[in-house]
Amino acid sequence: MFKKVLIANRGEIALRIILACRELGIRTVAVYSEADEHALHVRFADEDVCIGPPRAADSYLNVPAIISAAEVTGADAIHPGYGFLAESAYLAEVCEACHVRFIGPSPQVIRLMGDKARARRAMKKAGLPVLPGSDGALESEERALRAAHEIGYPVLIKATAGGGGRGMRVVRTPSEMGAAFRTASREAEAAFGVPDVYVEKYLENPRHVEFQVFGDHSGRVVHLGERECSIQRRHQKIIEEAPSPALSERARRKMGALVVQAAREVRYTNAGTFEFLLDAQGRFYFMEANTRLQVEHGVTELVTGVDLVKEQIRVAAGARLSFSQGDLSWRGHAIECRVNAEDPETFAPSPGVISALSLPGGPGIRVDTALHADATVTPYYDSMVAKIMAHGRDRREALARMARALDMTVVEGIKTSIPLQRRVLADPDFQAGRLSTAFMERFLPAPKPQRLAESA
Repeated sequence: MFKKVLIANRGEIALRIILACRELGIRTVAVYSEADEHALHVRFADEDVCIGPPRAADSYLNVPAIISAAEVTGADAIHPGYGFLAESAYLAEVCEACHVRFIGPSPQVIRLMGDKARARRAMKKAGLPVLPGSDGALESEERALRAAHEIGYPVLIKATAGGGGRGMRVVRTPSEMGAAFRTASREAEAAFGVPDVYVEKYLENPRHVEFQVFGDHSGRVVHLGERECSIQRRHQKIIEEAPSPALSERARRKMGALVVQAAREVRYTNAGTFEFLLDAQGRFYFMEANTRLQVEHGVTELVTGVDLVKEQIRVAAGARLSFSQGDLSWRGHAIECRVNAEDPETFAPSPGVISALSLPGGPGIRVDTALHADATVTPYYDSMVAKIMAHGRDRREALARMARALDMTVVEGIKTSIPLQRRVLADPDFQAGRLSTAFMERFLPAPKPQRLAESA
C-alpha cells in the first residue's frame, strides 16, 4: 500500500480523497493555487505545497509543478480526482517515468479513450453499439458535409478530445455546417488544445445513461450498474441518479455484460465510466468513455455500498478488486443534485464570500463539499460547490429526502442552483421518470424577442 498520496486537485473531490486515504492509513499531500491558500483540502491534508497563481493553467494544470511537489514531499502516488488533469495521458506517462504511481488507468487506455473517434472504433470492434458517424477526425468542412449526407441530418459535430459540451454543435441542414464546423473546431482547440472534430448521427431527445466499470491488473473487470444523467444543461449534468428509471433488470444485465466485455478488450484498469445514449425504443448507443472517477460516483457508492475511491487506491497499489460481479447487489435508489455557484435564472456565475452556511442531514442524506462559513468562492474554477445526495428504499423515498434536504440547505453570500433544482424535482414528468437530455429546456429563460429594424 502507498505511504503518501498527492492529490492533484482541489475542492470537494480533494477532501473526498483525503477521507479515503485517512481510512486506509495513508498520508496525504494537498497542492493548491494562491487562490486556495485557506481552502479545506489544504487544512486537512498532512502536507501542502503551493503550485502557482490562481489561473488553472499556472497551477492545477501545471504538470511540472505537480510532479515537483510529489518529489519534494516523497509522495509515491498521485490521485488526479476528476477534471483538470484526471484524463491526461501525459501526466500518467510522466508519473511512470518518475516512478510515481498514477491512480487511474494506463496512459495507453487514457489516450485511446480520450480520442472519441478512436474510442468509437475500438468500442464498435469490442461489440458495443455505436451511432453512425465519420470514421475519424474530419480535416475540412467539405469532408464533414459528405459525412453528414451519408449519415443523414441532423448530425452532431463533436471534438475528438475532452468533454463537458465544449466543441459540440448540432447541424440540421447543410447550410449550417460551415459555421458549426468552424465554431466547434475553435472551441475544441481553445478547451483541449486539439481542433479535431468528427460527425455522428444526432438523436432527438434521448436519455443519457452511463455504466460504472472497474478493472484490476489481474484482468478482472466488473460493472457497478448504471446512472441516469439526462438532466443537463448544455451537456453539463445537473441531477444524476442510480439506478436509471428507464432500465429493467434484464436490460441492466445485458448492457452490463457488454460494457465489461468492452472494458476487458482494451485492458481497462481502475475506475471508469462508459456513457450511452438511450433512444425511445430502448436501444443503446455508445457515446464516450471517461477514464476517471466521475463527479456523480457517490450515487453508485450509496446503492452498492462500495467505496470507489478506496478501491481506486488499492487497485493502483497492485491489489485485486475486493469484490466480484457476483458479490454486487443494488439497494434502493440514490439521487444527486450538483449545487453550483450561479444565478438559477440566468446561470451567470456567482462568486463571493459565504456569509452563512447550514448543510442538511438526517436519514439518507450525504453532502460532499468544501464549503464553510467565510469561505471564498472564486471565479477561477468550476462553479460546482457541493453535491447533495439522498438515498432511499426506492425512488419515491429518495426524491422526498432530496426535496427535504434542498429545503433545509442555507447558503448565503452567493446565489446557487438550488431553487432551480427544487423546481425540477417538483415537475410531474421528473417525478414519473419521463426524462431526456432535452428535459431542461422547459426551465430555460425564453429567448428575447429580436428588435425590428427601424424603417427608413
